[in-house]
Amino acid sequence: MLVVEDSPVIQQLLSHVIGADPRLEVAGIASSGEQALRMIERAVPDVVSLDIRLPGIDGFEVTSRIMRQNPLPIVVVASDVRDLDIPMRALQAGALAVVEKPGSVARADYQTVAHHLCTQLVIMSQVKVIRHRITARPPRPANSAAPPDGAPNDAPDGGLPDAAVTADGRLRRFRAVGLVASTGGPAALARVLKDLSPGYPLPVFVVQHMGAPFMAGFANWLGTVSPLPVKLGEAGLVPRPGIVYVAPGDRHMRVENGIIRLSDDPLVCGQRPSGEELFRSMARAYGASGIGVLLTGMGEDGARGLVDMHKVGAYTIAEHASTAVIHSMPGTAVRLGGAVEELPLDRVAGRLLQLTSDDKMAS
Repeated sequence: MLVVEDSPVIQQLLSHVIGADPRLEVAGIASSGEQALRMIERAVPDVVSLDIRLPGIDGFEVTSRIMRQNPLPIVVVASDVRDLDIPMRALQAGALAVVEKPGSVARADYQTVAHHLCTQLVIMSQVKVIRHRITARPPRPANSAAPPDGAPNDAPDGGLPDAAVTADGRLRRFRAVGLVASTGGPAALARVLKDLSPGYPLPVFVVQHMGAPFMAGFANWLGTVSPLPVKLGEAGLVPRPGIVYVAPGDRHMRVENGIIRLSDDPLVCGQRPSGEELFRSMARAYGASGIGVLLTGMGEDGARGLVDMHKVGAYTIAEHASTAVIHSMPGTAVRLGGAVEELPLDRVAGRLLQLTSDDKMAS
């Protein structure tokens, strides 16, 4: 792996942390963005640990160039978890994860933070990042075959799938949307939310797998790219239309009896918050009037919850492999029969707007 860090002290610290983990090996250290790009041209590392504040070209430009020229898994290592504007912008540029910098060995949680950093680097080193093509063609139903190049099929008539309409051809009435994402999720969620219209008529619940210290900043950042207000979910809140509720760090978020519930129950699919918990609660709370969207991510979190929503008649969407950074989560949902349709990322917001078009809804 390649470490990109301008501080000699932090270079030494990261080399010690990473070198002590038998799963990782430091192949090189770059003290500037220019040096990092030259080193990547000579030897392609499995993963890049990146500090955003660099002399010369900054981490945003480094990320953009890497993703354009030779896509690699990039992990942003942030020193200040209170100010997420910088690492969040890097995630939007194509970085896959943001983790906390270990800092001094004297801090009480040094071992925990160091282990989490190494684990994230190991996980991301296994991700095969490719340049994804965003298709402009209409979406296809999940149960139809994909063409040889893996892009979605053209819909026969460009219309909505049968699951979206009533017997007389009117749109069904929906009451809430759930979005679940993991690796690659911040950029995907930003893409979906920014394309929703102000005053969107449903509450939107979001689960994103991310370290607990980053969640408040993540919600604030989403609020800067979305036309809708974004806030962390709070226990006892009554969900309101046109507001995005983000699951807080290390808490499951559910909807029960018309209010948001939070819990520190055990991890589900290795995650807390878990997409399974959100989707399953939406299946119970909203039944056929819920909408579930499962985006990019490693593992299977959310897949069976999407199946539960599908079983009660909810409208369920899985991100198509042509745009998902990692297709494991949405792909599992499709394999289990939990998706009404697969959509490339650039079509998700449009579908959500279609599904809530007042002039076409059933009364």
